[in-house]
Amino acid sequence: MRKLYLLLAFALVAWVNFSCSSDEKTYSEQKEEERSVIKSFIGRNVVLMSGKDTLLNVGKINVITEEQFDKQDSTTNLAKNEYVLFTGSGVYMQIVREGTGSRIEMGESRRLMCRFWEYNIMGDSLQLSNRILSYAQRPEYMNVYNNSGYIGGSFDTSVATGSLMFNSYGDVNIPDGWLKPLEYIRVGAQTDAENRISKVRLIVPHSAGHSHAMASVYPCFYELTFQEI
Repeated sequence: MRKLYLLLAFALVAWVNFSCSSDEKTYSEQKEEERSVIKSFIGRNVVLMSGKDTLLNVGKINVITEEQFDKQDSTTNLAKNEYVLFTGSGVYMQIVREGTGSRIEMGESRRLMCRFWEYNIMGDSLQLSNRILSYAQRPEYMNVYNNSGYIGGSFDTSVATGSLMFNSYGDVNIPDGWLKPLEYIRVGAQTDAENRISKVRLIVPHSAGHSHAMASVYPCFYELTFQEI
């Protein structure tokens, strides 16, 4: 009888393990779900909310190709709510303001300050931001460089306030999706009301996101501002 109980117990454990593993999605299935969620996000009239507060009216997005983007002198038409899709990375970008100052040229290094909304598209919720009251005193400081046309960089973890992105996700490297706009915008200090700092909006798939998004396979929507300091 004892052997029978042991066999039944082993069978039950095996069934539970099989059931759990059957419920787990493959990486391919997760990527397909991500693509579906992004497609839905683009096709509907999105209003980003945090509780009862409206953060941003994203609207229905009009996707343009890189070829069209080039023809428009690397601009996106705000009246048409255009976002350019970079097929190599899967990142969608809207340039709200090209910004003041200058682009980061080859061989240059710059120190930037960034404020952002990070909205988890899969979870349909605000995930992180230094534009809300509790984190308003924690702008993101970044050290970026242009090495032969490749723009890279890292979050500055040495500042007194700390890096919100690093403290949240444990990755000092700036996500590729955040770096993409720096190929097209200008970064400088705002000197008056007419010459405002750059602002972009992005849809960033997990493959171009931070380490947590990569591990969990989810896309994020961002609104970012960049200012040289």
